[in-house]
Amino acid sequence: MQTQISKKFLDTPSGQTADRILRNCVHCGFCTATCPTYQLLGDELDGPRGRIYLIKQLLEGNKATSKTRQHLDRCLTCRNCETTCPSGVDYSHLLDIGRSVVHEQTRRSLYETLLRKALLWALPNPQRFSSLIKLGKLFSFILPASLKKAFPDNTQLPAWPSQPHKRKILLLEGCVQPSLAPEINHATASLLNKLGIETIRVKQTCCGALAHHLTEEQKALSTIKQNIDTWWPYIDEGIEAIISNASGCGVMVKDYAYLLKDDPQYSKKAETVSSLTRDISELIQQESLPNISNSNNIGVHIPCTLQHGQKLSGITETVLKSAGFNILDHKDKHLCCGSAGTYSITQKKLSQRLLNNKLDNLMENEPDVIVTGNIGCLLHLRSQSPVPVMHWVELMDRELS
Repeated sequence: MQTQISKKFLDTPSGQTADRILRNCVHCGFCTATCPTYQLLGDELDGPRGRIYLIKQLLEGNKATSKTRQHLDRCLTCRNCETTCPSGVDYSHLLDIGRSVVHEQTRRSLYETLLRKALLWALPNPQRFSSLIKLGKLFSFILPASLKKAFPDNTQLPAWPSQPHKRKILLLEGCVQPSLAPEINHATASLLNKLGIETIRVKQTCCGALAHHLTEEQKALSTIKQNIDTWWPYIDEGIEAIISNASGCGVMVKDYAYLLKDDPQYSKKAETVSSLTRDISELIQQESLPNISNSNNIGVHIPCTLQHGQKLSGITETVLKSAGFNILDHKDKHLCCGSAGTYSITQKKLSQRLLNNKLDNLMENEPDVIVTGNIGCLLHLRSQSPVPVMHWVELMDRELS
């Protein structure tokens, strides 16, 4: 793609990055064919190629409008287009740059502004979010059934494994997961304990993804640096890996090296953190698992952040099959379920359409249970699913117990 980036942008690191990314695009349109929002809306500007043109125009001097912002907002950042692209266009980082320009040049409505501020205030703070969940449970009788499903039950959790092991990993517990689905982290620690791996818990904030995707870049970078400082003593002590059981957090932490590449104080540390970060499936795949005899039919939803963001397509199915689970296939496995972080809140109508499509495909072969590897996808699917939805680690730990 030929570009004429304005000097104002070309003299900045982000402008130079955008120029390199844009020049890789060959206009082929393969990305459009696999874009969930284009499939729903049929508008070129609601597909990756159209959004790339919009961002190119911004960087060449065109002013952003509310329509520009709408088309970029509608992107799920599922990165399906990156998996499809034959030219290796780094679309997600280009989108970040485009959204930042739009954020500077346009003003949102009062409702949108307050909603985004509320999300940033509540979700990344585990203590604050936990208090809100407790309050919500008190008034759950007036909430719709789909929201009630998001609240955790009152099942007593087992004690966190205390057995010491030579092998040690640091677990990213997440900001909303401990309140909404604490059983996932407990199952992870239990499963790893059975495999001779000790799980270390560290008090932390959000991984930074929420602020990053809501265009609050300085807040995101501050959070990232805070996390690196918190984790660094454990890295010095020689932990084997930093493990995420939420693929949305994992893909963000793996991107720390890119996000802090120009920071003289944190760039090397960020590289180390990113290189140590693994999805839980990557760790489990390397272990020797006993064969599990389970007659249930398992529907597997692979989060976009795992298959397209971390490029780990098929790894969850491989782990489950090797352990003896009966995995059902379904069509359009590559498409997003519509959760996409805060997308299910900020773009509710599109999100629900994608959810309905995903559940229709998953239920076609009548699974007994649906498993996934990301808290956002899990809660989104659970809100409408006619069968139980859980993290695949929960299923595996339960069977091994």
